[in-house]
Amino acid sequence: MTRPTIAITMGDPAGIGPEVIMKALNHPETRSICNPLVIGDATRLRKAGRIVGTARDVDALGAASEADFASGAVQCVDLKIVPDDLPFGQVSPVAGEAAYRYIAKAVEIVQAGTAQAICTAPLSKEALHAAGHKFPGHTELLAHLTGTPEVSMMLVSPKLRVIHVTTHIGLLDAIEKIEPGLVERVITRGHDVLVRAGIKHPKIGVCAINPHAGENGLFGRGEEAAKITPAVEACQRKGWDVRGPLPADTLFFLAGRGDYDMVVAMYHDQGHGPIKVLGLEAGVNITVGLPVIRTSVDHGTAFDIAGKGIADERSLIEALRQAADLAPRPAA
Repeated sequence: MTRPTIAITMGDPAGIGPEVIMKALNHPETRSICNPLVIGDATRLRKAGRIVGTARDVDALGAASEADFASGAVQCVDLKIVPDDLPFGQVSPVAGEAAYRYIAKAVEIVQAGTAQAICTAPLSKEALHAAGHKFPGHTELLAHLTGTPEVSMMLVSPKLRVIHVTTHIGLLDAIEKIEPGLVERVITRGHDVLVRAGIKHPKIGVCAINPHAGENGLFGRGEEAAKITPAVEACQRKGWDVRGPLPADTLFFLAGRGDYDMVVAMYHDQGHGPIKVLGLEAGVNITVGLPVIRTSVDHGTAFDIAGKGIADERSLIEALRQAADLAPRPAA
């Protein structure tokens, strides 16, 4: 089977992205499932390689079409943005601009058909904003670059999949934003990606907003009945196995033991907390609804350890595996 090419964005070059990329691409299993193509700065990758102690070379490419995946060297589309003396572990508008341009180039490469998916190393929102790019994060930036009006964030770990109805907004704003049409669209996006991943009839559990799912009006102001139940019923009419709204405190336990293939969380911390308790090194972030496949590590830039060679690459390896599983296969 032809391996998909995955465009790996280097993330914030002052963070741990360059290091975890060099570590992950030193694993034979990673190179066996995909053709990894880094979008970043070759000089920075070489420096990161020395820090983490890998002897693997980096080929600086002028274009994605120049990649030679049989060479054994890391293939890098070299944007030549980062100065040699850029320090690790510090917020910088230079690094924020670099992170933005890596993503923009990756979108261009995938849309041209040279790569089949994008896998992102972490960026710094503060650095991104300092560079003048006012996006809350990767998800919103990728939606903007691809002209996609609405996307969803899905977090995946070995035991749990969680898709979010709302993400980077305050809790009061999230509750106000939640409405049946949005909930139904999010469930639909999650259902579609699970079917694409080979789960023919996924079981989906939908979280309530209030404790005990409102307990028949005892808690809250009827949010479950007004905002969630109509969406669940609409999906059930499609013949899908969707249940809810269910109390979040028990739903995540049931999903973790295998009763559900995916949980629909209503707001950021409701979904992120259970995934991160299971371990950051195992989590993967998937943007659902884009015209391109995009996965990411489920951790940040870790400025406190950047440049020390101790960052854990396992989340990136899992993100590459998920990208390879979901990516369309190129023509042989």
